[in-house]
Amino acid sequence: MSTNYFRRVGAARPSHLMYTAGVGALIDLPNFSVLVKGLESWSHGGLTDYVIDEPRLRTAVNRSLQLYGAARVEELRSAPWMEGADSSPKDWAAQGVGVPVTPFPQWLRCTACNILAPIDAEAFTFVNNNPRTPHEAKFVHDCKPGKPLAVAARFTLVCTDGHLDEFPYAPFVHHGNACVKMPRPLLRMKDHGGNQAANVTLECVACGEKRNIRDAMGDRGRRNLPQCRGRHPHLGSYESDGCDKEPTLMVAGASNQWFPMTLSALALPPSRNGNLSELVEERWVEVQGVTSRLVFDAFAATPAFAYLRGYDAEAFIAAVQAHRDRLEGNAPQSEAAAPPDLLSPEWTVLSSSPMPDATDDFALEAMPVPDALTGLFSDVRQVQRLREARALIGFTRLDAPDPEAPEIATRVRLDRTSQNWVPASEVRGEGIFLRVREDLMAEWEERMSKSPAMQAHREAFARFRTNRKSDRLQGSFDPMRGWPGERYIALHSLSHLLIRTIALECGYSSASLAERIYAGDEEHPTTGILIYTAVPDSEGTLGGLVSLAEEPHFERIVRRALRDASRCSSDPLCAERLPRDPADFLHGAACHVCLFVSETTCERGNRFLDRRFLIPLGDETDQVLTPVGLRP
Repeated sequence: MSTNYFRRVGAARPSHLMYTAGVGALIDLPNFSVLVKGLESWSHGGLTDYVIDEPRLRTAVNRSLQLYGAARVEELRSAPWMEGADSSPKDWAAQGVGVPVTPFPQWLRCTACNILAPIDAEAFTFVNNNPRTPHEAKFVHDCKPGKPLAVAARFTLVCTDGHLDEFPYAPFVHHGNACVKMPRPLLRMKDHGGNQAANVTLECVACGEKRNIRDAMGDRGRRNLPQCRGRHPHLGSYESDGCDKEPTLMVAGASNQWFPMTLSALALPPSRNGNLSELVEERWVEVQGVTSRLVFDAFAATPAFAYLRGYDAEAFIAAVQAHRDRLEGNAPQSEAAAPPDLLSPEWTVLSSSPMPDATDDFALEAMPVPDALTGLFSDVRQVQRLREARALIGFTRLDAPDPEAPEIATRVRLDRTSQNWVPASEVRGEGIFLRVREDLMAEWEERMSKSPAMQAHREAFARFRTNRKSDRLQGSFDPMRGWPGERYIALHSLSHLLIRTIALECGYSSASLAERIYAGDEEHPTTGILIYTAVPDSEGTLGGLVSLAEEPHFERIVRRALRDASRCSSDPLCAERLPRDPADFLHGAACHVCLFVSETTCERGNRFLDRRFLIPLGDETDQVLTPVGLRP
């Protein structure tokens, strides 16, 4: 490409770069596929407003990356995008703004003559003449008039350490040897179709040697593959000490070729009851200069730092100095960095009394709990404004990251040389916060400790973990690690019931809503549910959700949700379902008809759900959480 700027070949939403196809992932374009390059290749030059200010998330990112020995992150940056790209795309592209990508796989096949060759073999030409139509970008082969389209050859090699490489077509065809006719021969790829896995023949044009791709598939086919080269194409690098893992044949675009490792946090005002050291850590960039009483008083007198007035000046200054000592290595590190806890501070603010002052990013207002619902809820609050920030800290291949078992997958870096930032995005919306009565939940939880239905859920979780235990894990294995607890199942099931009903009542699609469950742990149990909009467009801030927390709407919604949960068109099969041995699914009386929601809405992938714990389904009523007056 001889142009002095990078050609624009497509577009993606910021959330797409967080959860679907971020750094290191393949993105399918209309005519070929591209790989998102590492952070060294990203440029924010010419942009002024790309930093996402969320101290709590930045702190969580640093705590997570500290577990991997990564450098400290100072900024959360949005994707490099400039307003006006559609009106003047050529000028926009000339500034180098945009997420950099590279074609991958870089072996292409002509759709007319089936010639297979790498991009650098000069057999193909890149065509992208019109900046206003990036979707027309393509590779063509000059084998006949009209120049037919060349598409990416779809086979790649992946290993569990996160390496990605081209499939070795030429060595594979020649059984590991070189072609006797030419050092870099052209190949031909013929797809014969059929319904028995892949049936693709590879043929060397020079010597006529042939081989079917099926010889590289499955456990037996791994013997015909070369050793992993330790390649990270998004970084343009290879592991210096190689890789001892066996590569696996994978079709480009397979769902397990890229799994994001993300963190998300709500932008919250500082809590007057919060931990002082955590506050200093979260807001270090802005409070690191508070080193004396004079500076403290000057800061506290400004509106931006009004939250300081709720703290003792000497204690705050001491916390600043203590954090500075930790950063400079002058304080002893008694233990390894703990995984970040993002939910506890949110629970503290959402349930606090008195409520925090409103900010541009957060506004909370208490609503009266309808008399008929006082037996179930102790608080109903409108979250009139909220902002959720999300950060990408790495990714995995083949094995999805598991928060309860981080050793199951290998994190792949986003950069080759340590950068002081990570990609991030933010969405604004609104929500409803509900607090279930603690006495009701505690009494129900005690009853459930001996319930056969809950015991079935616990045993199913152990089977689930055991059946999915990777052979690569060494050492002791606790099958109950990560069990969310009884109250989580009740809160999660109630959340899904309300989400489904809200989607019917107000016109929001369920995919536009998200949930955060605040169940706490054994030492600090909590009982909160936050249902909020989490989409990056106007649908997330129309006010239609918070209005449902008002009377008489809220009571009607809760009653309708419980009434609808009492019957399912899949009953009696759904109502009688429990995960009995040998089943290891993690739900009971729940299905797509009655309780499941969109995968983007549920925080646990539609697991840990059972409506028998909320309403009676014809069996024992002593396992139901809801008071008698609310039961259908």
